[in-house]
Amino acid sequence: MGDIGSFLPMILIFVVIFFFMIRPQMKKQKEEKKFGESLKKGDKIVTKSGLHGKVFDFSEKLDAVIIETGAGKMTFDKSAISLELSKKLNEPKEKAKS
Repeated sequence: MGDIGSFLPMILIFVVIFFFMIRPQMKKQKEEKKFGESLKKGDKIVTKSGLHGKVFDFSEKLDAVIIETGAGKMTFDKSAISLELSKKLNEPKEKAKS
């Protein structure tokens, strides 16, 4: 019983790290993967580098997205698209109070 008591602090530290650091990161990765798979032509998006554009087409061979911007068409990896910034861009705007 004394051996288990000496490992208890280490076990508690691992549990705390898992629930406060590892699990939220895993959840975020799942959400980003789901977002990347749910993209369709015409969606307005923002890349992680801040480039705004509209989904023009998909490249299945490269697992990439072709984005239409003011400068032309560019190809980006699906992982380069920011979930948070794209959601923020597509949020419905609240009407100003009169």
